[in-house]
Amino acid sequence: MSQVPQTDRSEIRRGRKFDQVIEGARKVFLRDGFEGASVDDIAREAGVSKATLYSYFPDKRLLFMAIASGECERQANEAVEFIYAGEKPVDEVLRYAAKVLIDYLTSDFGRQTYRLCVAESDRFPALGEQFYASGPLLVRQRLTEYLRKAAAKGEVVIEDYDLAADQFAELCKVDILAGLMCGVMGTLTPERRKRIIDGAVEMFLARYGTKR
Repeated sequence: MSQVPQTDRSEIRRGRKFDQVIEGARKVFLRDGFEGASVDDIAREAGVSKATLYSYFPDKRLLFMAIASGECERQANEAVEFIYAGEKPVDEVLRYAAKVLIDYLTSDFGRQTYRLCVAESDRFPALGEQFYASGPLLVRQRLTEYLRKAAAKGEVVIEDYDLAADQFAELCKVDILAGLMCGVMGTLTPERRKRIIDGAVEMFLARYGTKR
């Protein structure tokens, strides 16, 4: 596995064995991480041959990003279910969104995904593109959807929804991103997490909230 092909993942043949590969890879990557996971282990866990695995994903990095994309989508869907389950005040929704984002960024899997993309995106642009689509772009889209609804209810006043969504996401990375990039993140204590979440929500609503 040396090069990441520039292919559209939607064109991959789907079926029972593909689902087995995805589920097996998810278990191995979540258990062993990117570096610790071997193709042999993934094929064994999935119950398929290495030839079958390679027919779907010719490069381990591409397979890892497919799993990372799936995890991002799963967490985003769970967040949407929470957000729209009943009428919740805007500050409660934003605190929950911040928690989901921070928990993923600081998880072992999230850290490995971020570092892999930073390290390999110059040589393999497909990885960077896939990470952006399943991470920052997905966060922006889901936040924008919610902020438009909040604005319609008079809870926020926003002109540029994409910018506001990006600003909130960046506020949630304060005191996290630099450490993540340099591999010196350390432990995120409950007190430190609360400080970041409170600061992000309060600053965002100070700019866009209607109750100031």
